[in-house]
Amino acid sequence: MSHIVHIVDVGSAATESVANITEIHDGLLLSADNDDFGIFSVKFSTEGREVVAGSSDDAIYVYDLEANKPSLRIAAHNSDVNSVCFADESGHLIYSGSDDNLCKVWDRRCFRAKEKPAGVLMGHVEGVTFLDSRGDGRYFISNSKDQSIKLWDIRKMSSHAARNIWFRNYEWDYRWMDYPAQARDVKHPYDQSISTYKGHSVLRTLIRCYFSPEYSTGQRYIYTGSHDACIYIYDLVSGDQVAKLQHHRSTIRDCSWHPTYPMLVSSSWDGDVVKWEFPGNGEAPLRPKRKQIRRRHFF
Repeated sequence: MSHIVHIVDVGSAATESVANITEIHDGLLLSADNDDFGIFSVKFSTEGREVVAGSSDDAIYVYDLEANKPSLRIAAHNSDVNSVCFADESGHLIYSGSDDNLCKVWDRRCFRAKEKPAGVLMGHVEGVTFLDSRGDGRYFISNSKDQSIKLWDIRKMSSHAARNIWFRNYEWDYRWMDYPAQARDVKHPYDQSISTYKGHSVLRTLIRCYFSPEYSTGQRYIYTGSHDACIYIYDLVSGDQVAKLQHHRSTIRDCSWHPTYPMLVSSSWDGDVVKWEFPGNGEAPLRPKRKQIRRRHFF
């Protein structure tokens, strides 16, 4: 864990970096006053002029690449900020998700009060592991340790989070325990999400989820890795699981759908990077026949 973000020059003639200090690595110091935190999430803005990062000190950082200095720090949440992203190409809106179970929207054009979000979105009952924006400044999805993905419309956000809500009456740590059976039916009383997608498992690590590409699928699907070593693909509108891709032997933390070609790549704790090719013209593969999969436990 480090408080420094490294930009790597892939166009450099150098092929190796000595202790990350040669010319292919450029370290961006997000804070000159504090080095007691680590970065969980980092994203470029669409035009590539800024980087936004979520950190273990419950904050959001924005770094101005042109000015070569940090431009913003927001004390955003009450726990680790596991994921951040820009909402659209304008760069004005930032989404954040945290271990405090909340997703927040930040509008840099109109901070009504210092470090006050434009809105809060409630619905998850465990920490948020990842966010992905649809890129339209309106919709985004979140993956969560409550074993679900949720779809959000920021027009439904609240001005503040509801107080005195407590969901757990059990001890649980997602890093080494399975999700408790009694927690699976717990629902947030003020759930503001549009849709919820379940079937995959979010355990051991901060598993990612994404919208499928605009070019080949019209963002018709949502896809995610899973602790059970499979990739899950859901229909955005119906919520149905349309595919379950099986090959890996351990947790799939991340996967990426090619922006134009009908293929995916996935990375797993089994040490493999796997390419998946879909039949047809970017359509998701057919739903496989039901097959009993033995759960694997990793401690």
